[in-house]
Amino acid sequence: MNEADMLGLAALLAGILVGGSLVAVLTHKSMRKAQSQEGGPVIAANVPGEKVLATLRAGVVLLGARDELEYANHAAKTLGVIGDGHLDSSVLRGLVSHVRRSGKSRDAELELPRRGGGEPTHVRVRVTKLPDDSIVIEAEDITELHRVERVRRDFVANVSHELKTPVGAMQLLAEALSDAVDDPEAAARFTARIQHESGRMARLVSELLELSRVQGAEAAPEPVDVDVDRVVLEALDRARTGAAAKNIFIKVIGERGLVSWGSEAQLAMAVGNLIDNAINYSPADTTVTVETAAKGRELSITVTDQGIGIAEADLDRIFERFYRADPARSRATGGTGLGLAIVKHIAGNHGGKVNVTSTPGTGSTFTLLLPSRAVRSADRAQTQGEM
Repeated sequence: MNEADMLGLAALLAGILVGGSLVAVLTHKSMRKAQSQEGGPVIAANVPGEKVLATLRAGVVLLGARDELEYANHAAKTLGVIGDGHLDSSVLRGLVSHVRRSGKSRDAELELPRRGGGEPTHVRVRVTKLPDDSIVIEAEDITELHRVERVRRDFVANVSHELKTPVGAMQLLAEALSDAVDDPEAAARFTARIQHESGRMARLVSELLELSRVQGAEAAPEPVDVDVDRVVLEALDRARTGAAAKNIFIKVIGERGLVSWGSEAQLAMAVGNLIDNAINYSPADTTVTVETAAKGRELSITVTDQGIGIAEADLDRIFERFYRADPARSRATGGTGLGLAIVKHIAGNHGGKVNVTSTPGTGSTFTLLLPSRAVRSADRAQTQGEM
């Protein structure tokens, strides 16, 4: 590599490291035109800097003094900046004309049609004029940033809506309570309603914090061997009160001594949410079954109820935040619509997944699949009964 090539490569690497322009590379005098296999003009990749340009995720385009295409790397074509040997976007062509007239660089965000159809690609572009009247276009894919921002906006809107309901209810109940000071029976009724709504809001805030944690807002706990029997016991302890209130029997069957890998607290929360969900959507005097099993390198914790079931149209959405298949019943039970979303994220954090099958009017089965760490007992006993 001669000194000029080394200087060109250094300019490129410096530009990448500091987020700067690729103009230094494209103006490198060792660059020259060649014909690509597709018939489009490219620069011969026989200089280290040019080879790097060809592998960048950012799209890079070089236009000649008459807007003829002199170079486009693969990313520029993939992003939809270039098509059939010219700029595809009329907005981008307008930016090029403006930069050519003014001589000043321009930055913009564009929506470009995605090859093969589907959602458009969001691209941030920078258009720069070179001393020889050539134009350099840098394009960065920011589609994921737009998706995350959209999810954030939806999340904030949903949280605001969910909090508004109990807060508004408590405000009205407090006013009614102040007017019922001389009516002990009415005062007691309003007080009970206030306690119900405040409990609902407390659960919502608590589950929002938990969802934030399992989505990565806090560092994940150090993974350890997790005793699945103990996870199930912890989940059952949390669910006993709700089950007793509806005379629901919780039966535990399956293999004992299974061990997974991860956070015991998170897995207990996931199983507890599945059991709570089964209890909330089951009629009184029914049975909820918790079954543990292992197959190869995978273990499962299955929760089956005899409840109202889930319609097929809702099965693909029940793990979304705030989605409720039966909103009226969720309000009555104090459900937040976050429990199954938490289960989904915990499963993903542990390299597993959660599945559901359901028949309306018959019941639902949720299966938490996790990687199996080890089997501590060679002769696993089949047990049945209430733990």
